[in-house]
Amino acid sequence: MTGGRVDGGESRTGGGLLPFGVVDVAGPSMRPTLLAGDQVVVRYGARIRPGAVVLFRHPLRQDLLVVKRAAGRRPGGWWLLSDNPLVLTDSREYGAVPDDLVLGRVLLRVRPRPAWLAPTAALERALTYGSLARCGRLAARLGVCRPVSPER
Repeated sequence: MTGGRVDGGESRTGGGLLPFGVVDVAGPSMRPTLLAGDQVVVRYGARIRPGAVVLFRHPLRQDLLVVKRAAGRRPGGWWLLSDNPLVLTDSREYGAVPDDLVLGRVLLRVRPRPAWLAPTAALERALTYGSLARCGRLAARLGVCRPVSPER
């Protein structure tokens, strides 16, 4: 099954009986976390938390599926941002994305190198608020937050 074009991705499954699908990534917006040509597994209907990588319908072009990082809740929906600081086509351009357009959470990259992108809730809390939060690279690698730049 083929779904709509997604900011660098095409949904291969999903919308059927199983809550999972595979999406092909295209474009530079999620670099360095995801690169063009990567394939990721999405869990449709999964609970979204800040820091999660999500799949959603573009609010201005609902035939376009997009993968971005959930930065947090805002009035009207989720504030979704690119990981690539040079790409500004995200909530800074089109605002908060309504809940009904957020389709699911990206769990893992399966190609070319498998990588888990959705840590458990307990690990997310430890990485976000606990002593592990100081480990900026670890938190970023697990998709909880962006790398912390050293202060000057």
